[in-house]
Amino acid sequence: MFTHGDNARELELMVAYGMAPIDALKSATSIATRVLHMDNRIGSVKPGMLADLAAFDGDPTKDISALHHVRFVMKGGVVYRPYSTP
Repeated sequence: MFTHGDNARELELMVAYGMAPIDALKSATSIATRVLHMDNRIGSVKPGMLADLAAFDGDPTKDISALHHVRFVMKGGVVYRPYSTP
């Protein structure tokens, strides 16, 4: 577990130890919601669901380190930008 803001490091370690980037992303999103029994409220982007969105420079399904390059964040329907990470 890492401090808030460094969460991408956990996914990078998952990939470094053999998990495919897409599977690491799913583990942190849709799979986590099922484990927490919250998949009826969060974890999917579709009508009626609570959803926050983020966009990155690069494709994190190909290169998980793209998670460090956030370009766009929407939380609760409000767009927060510009957004940058160190």
